[in-house]
Amino acid sequence: MIRTDFDDLIRQQSRNLYGIAFRILRNQEEAEDAVQEVFIKLWKQGSKIDEYNNIDAVAVTMLKNFCIDQIRKKKHFIREDQEKQYLQNIDNSSPYELMEKRESENILYHIINQLPDLYKDAIRLRELDGLSYEEIAEKTKQNINTLRVIISRARKLIRDEFNKYQYERRGIKQTDRKVL
Repeated sequence: MIRTDFDDLIRQQSRNLYGIAFRILRNQEEAEDAVQEVFIKLWKQGSKIDEYNNIDAVAVTMLKNFCIDQIRKKKHFIREDQEKQYLQNIDNSSPYELMEKRESENILYHIINQLPDLYKDAIRLRELDGLSYEEIAEKTKQNINTLRVIISRARKLIRDEFNKYQYERRGIKQTDRKVL
């Protein structure tokens, strides 16, 4: 592809690609950057670009993939911020509160490990790894609606089991008080 053809491609597709990027990223500057990155990647392909039947479709696919990567990077930074905030909250907690938090986390991990594999895998991907339903569906090759049902049932099982532990914990405290 020669420079003039590439310039024509940019003129024809930039507005369309920007619209797609903006719908995905919800940010004007990030959408503009995404479109620019895609055009740079296309230009770097040089003569390989002529091998494609539909350059517009290639550009859209590249753009969507780039936008998804940007969203994943944001999720990573958000998770890091949440972890920092969690650690700050831990620092402000009393030793008893810290012990209760750790115990509750251990109980939850134990409950999750006891789930059937289908539920366990889905809940780990969703709640622990923070993947979206679409990402989980892509990874597990399952229908999104089926995944929603599986995760909902897994959450219910976890909630029910955790409540049993909570009731047992409260029951032990009440018996200790009666003995004293």
